[in-house]
Amino acid sequence: MLRRLQISNYALIRELDVDFTSGLTIITGETGAGKSILIGALSLILGQRADTSVLKDKDKKCFVEGVFEIDGYGMEDQFAQHDLDYEKQVIFRREITSNGKSRAFVNDTPVNLKTLEDLGIRLIDIHSQHQSLELGNRLFQLMVLDNYSGNIVLHKDYQSKYKSYKTLLVALAAAEDHATLLRKELDYFQFQLDQLKGAHLQVGEQENLEHELTLLTHADDIKSALLSVANLLKEEDGNALIRLKESIGALNRILKYYPEAADILERMNNIYLEMNDITSDVSRVSEKIEIDPGRIAHLNDRLDQLNSLQQKHHVDSEEELINLRDEFEVQVNSVYLNEETVNELKTELSLREIELTVLADQLTKNRISASGQIGKRVEAQLFQLGMPNSKFRVEIKTGVLLTPNGRDEVNFLFTANKNGQPDEISKVASGGELSRLMLSIKALISKSKTLPTILFDEIDSGISGEIADKMGNILKEISQDMQVINITHLPQIAAKGDQHYLVYKEDTDSETITKLKLLSPDERISELAKMLSGESITEAARLNAAELLK
Repeated sequence: MLRRLQISNYALIRELDVDFTSGLTIITGETGAGKSILIGALSLILGQRADTSVLKDKDKKCFVEGVFEIDGYGMEDQFAQHDLDYEKQVIFRREITSNGKSRAFVNDTPVNLKTLEDLGIRLIDIHSQHQSLELGNRLFQLMVLDNYSGNIVLHKDYQSKYKSYKTLLVALAAAEDHATLLRKELDYFQFQLDQLKGAHLQVGEQENLEHELTLLTHADDIKSALLSVANLLKEEDGNALIRLKESIGALNRILKYYPEAADILERMNNIYLEMNDITSDVSRVSEKIEIDPGRIAHLNDRLDQLNSLQQKHHVDSEEELINLRDEFEVQVNSVYLNEETVNELKTELSLREIELTVLADQLTKNRISASGQIGKRVEAQLFQLGMPNSKFRVEIKTGVLLTPNGRDEVNFLFTANKNGQPDEISKVASGGELSRLMLSIKALISKSKTLPTILFDEIDSGISGEIADKMGNILKEISQDMQVINITHLPQIAAKGDQHYLVYKEDTDSETITKLKLLSPDERISELAKMLSGESITEAARLNAAELLK
């Protein structure tokens, strides 16, 4: 519950420090005194956005701090989800600097506004006058029904699984679209892949083929040249080897007379041996050179195939063709892999749908079971509030399709007239009827809703007299299960409070400021008397006020 609220430099508030207790807290004050300012300040620590317009003094920062006791409300998981340490007492703090920057803290740990909002929604429900219009909102009606029927945890589990289900649906749609596109191109990819695979491509093959083709194409010239070399070196009369051998013999004859010839002789011997080896090699190579028109034709066909593939795919080498072949293979394989993915997703979706259907059926069962009880209890509350002819029905239409909230469409139907037929609330309820109907519903779910605090901002709008007294009784009843803070203009309701605060304005020489004061028993009598009779408080009004307090 809200234990303490501190406000500094916010709107008309310079400094405010107020303590709250359990039970029913009443806040009263003249119109314009600043009751709505309190709600605005409280909303800041619950994640509402703000700017420098909220600063009373534009040169100073504004801060709002709320101390909440949260033991026993099962919020440990929420704190863990936001990576925050859980403590039985939590401090929410919000600061707005003079340059418009905003900072938020939970127990001195910096957080973003979304965190404040996520945690704050579990701490306090602020019900302003316009929120009675939510009664016509189908999602609000569903929330009320689920709160009463005990579906909160089940509904949360369903929504978590539904979110995963929708993610899978999106993934399946994308996979199927991709599969359709791939299937359209599969024939093309497969044809190109088969053609490139059939070419049995090897890196460097083209260069080797071209070299071999050059040799075969010039085989006549090569063989003729080699034979000519062999003849010149050895076969013809007066060939180089004979003449070299004769030269070596001549040098040998003079060697004993002319030793200086030894070096030349050794060199010529080496040359003779080398030329003799060359002659043998030339002869051997020339014998291997063959003229093979069939082989030339085969080489030309193979080179034509490789060149044709390169031209077709706009590449310059076998290596690029091989890379392209591998890419086509990846494309073809991806078609089949994608088909497997589609089938896996369909299987997973089928399982998820079965799981969601079971949860949705349980949600529906619980809602139908609770719907009749809600109608009776709301009608009983409305009877107390001076609407004896009211009829309240919870209409549930269960469809086939799964939605974020199950398969049910919920509609609250209402009539305040004896012979009237229940219809949609937005069509048949007046402002005063909406206020009483909303209070009845809040009272209905107060026992089942795990929420520490509820703040009503003039929920008594449009009622007075005996009905106001009965509404006060209902507020008092709600306060037995949760902390209730009620802003009111009605003395019959104000008198029900366990504590009573007065909001008022005070003028100084330079400014008007809003203040909040906890009233003593005697001050409460005076305030209630003023609410009964106006500024001129009569003794009768004081007696009436004292009687109300009893």
